[in-house]
Amino acid sequence: MDNGKDLESGKLQPQLQSLTQEIRTLAESCQGDSLLLLAVLRALESLHREIRDGLFQASLPDNRQALYKLLKDIEAEGGWPYIHRMKLRALLECDKQPPLSEDSAAESNSDSVKQT
Repeated sequence: MDNGKDLESGKLQPQLQSLTQEIRTLAESCQGDSLLLLAVLRALESLHREIRDGLFQASLPDNRQALYKLLKDIEAEGGWPYIHRMKLRALLECDKQPPLSEDSAAESNSDSVKQT
C-alpha cells in the first residue's frame, strides 16, 4: 500500500474496532437464544456479500501493478475474508445428545442402582 493508504487504514482501524465491539456486545446480549444469534450471523453474511459484490468489486484494480499490490496485501494479511458456515451435520450432531434434565438424570441414577 502507498503511504496515503496506510494513513487512511490507520484512521479506519479505530472505527473497525468500535464496530466489532458493538457487534460482539449485541451477540453476547443474545447469548442462549439461537434464533437471535442466527439473525446476527445472517446480517453479517448479508453485509459481507453486499460489500464484496458491490463496493469491493467496483474498486478492483484496473492494471497489473495495482492488482499485484492487492494480491500481495491479501497474502500478507491472512488471505481472503470468508464467513464459514456451520455444516448441517454438525448442527444435527448437537441435537443427538440432548442435555439430561434433573428428572431424567435422577431416573438414570436410580436405574443403575437397581441393576447392581
